[in-house]
Amino acid sequence: MSYSEERVEQLERIGREILTLCRDELYFSMRFMDVALSSFSYVMDPVAEPFGTDGYRMYFHPGWLGGLYRENRILVNRGYLHMVLHCIFRHLTKQGMEERYWNLSCDIAVEHIIDGCDLRPVRFSRSLLRRETYRKLEKEGHVLNAERIFRILSEWELSEKDLASLEEEFRVDDHRYWADRTKKRPPDQDLEKKWKDIDEKMETDLETFSKEAAEREGDFLKELKVTNRERSDYREFLRKFSVFREELKSDPDTFDYGFYTYGLSLYGNLPLIEPLETREVRKIEEFAVVIDTSISCSGELVRRFLEETYSALMENESYFRKVNIHIIQCDEKVQQDTKITDQEELKDYMEHFQLYGEGGTDFRPAFHYVDQLIETGEFTNLKGLIYFTDGYGIYPERMPSYRTAFVFLEEDYRDADVPAWAIRLVISEESLKEMSTLF
Repeated sequence: MSYSEERVEQLERIGREILTLCRDELYFSMRFMDVALSSFSYVMDPVAEPFGTDGYRMYFHPGWLGGLYRENRILVNRGYLHMVLHCIFRHLTKQGMEERYWNLSCDIAVEHIIDGCDLRPVRFSRSLLRRETYRKLEKEGHVLNAERIFRILSEWELSEKDLASLEEEFRVDDHRYWADRTKKRPPDQDLEKKWKDIDEKMETDLETFSKEAAEREGDFLKELKVTNRERSDYREFLRKFSVFREELKSDPDTFDYGFYTYGLSLYGNLPLIEPLETREVRKIEEFAVVIDTSISCSGELVRRFLEETYSALMENESYFRKVNIHIIQCDEKVQQDTKITDQEELKDYMEHFQLYGEGGTDFRPAFHYVDQLIETGEFTNLKGLIYFTDGYGIYPERMPSYRTAFVFLEEDYRDADVPAWAIRLVISEESLKEMSTLF
């Protein structure tokens, strides 16, 4: 064995020992992350700057890693945790994002969490630029995940100088090992499943055995819940509020062509079986939409929600010719109720849409009002109520006779105490932007 080969083995061994020491130090302060911290093999790579991960392995440059550790081991601890958080929040596999802004957004998101952890292994003073960046971002969003930061940064229209300054401030690891952002190869489903399983276990641990640790981790648990939450298809959700009813329309599924043609051949023009004139279909007929018009819900978000509802209802086969939909605006009391019976009325409502209220939030008046509509016969077969809100308000104590869903916008979603009998639906801002071309 030549000296160079011995030297390579020595450098690789030292690098692995450094990363192992960092992993162990982090573990003693963040035991709920035991599986996540131990989910990597360590590989020396002379092109790494100074380290990076593909979700399976951590790659490191031996000289850079050793120099950083000698300078301050806390910097390596933070780098290790930084890479783990990229995996936890699945930053590596996200596709369809502009690469430079996405890389920066991911780095800011995980550094914001690390800086919020009051733990000795990662505690480090924050620069003025970093503090000011956090302050500006927190003014624009409750949950600073990478997707939210990406949208904010895109709106800021940063100069090249400002963008470079932020990249220099927040860049910690090498993203060259991330998934192919050009979509030339499909996403790694095994990697996605691996980290989803780890995340769910960690979330359960934080909510049960490690509650005290969760309080120390700042926004970590909140961000983890956002990541693990299934993104909902709102149009598919509306179909769950549909009902069976007969329509005067032939049902080809019950039509037997064998008997039909046999009758024609035997009797000339007399088929043995005629198709049924009615069929049972599943379509939206009656439901209520309640809009939280409290001051905490913006008019633009409410409009987008209604437009998405409108778009879904306009799809073929999704509604009866006549519907009975009540769009109710409510803050701490019912402000307005508009009855919609067909497409034209819904379109007219959207064209002249206006919010009423902006008081406090109390969900109970809307439910009481809908119960009155049922008692007076206005609703004869109400199957569902959809309540668009930020979740901050007084919920009814008793479960109503109809299914209820509270719909939150992802970026404004907070872990509200939604009753167990209600559906909690979270939709993304991106889905609300995909509006119908009818407008």
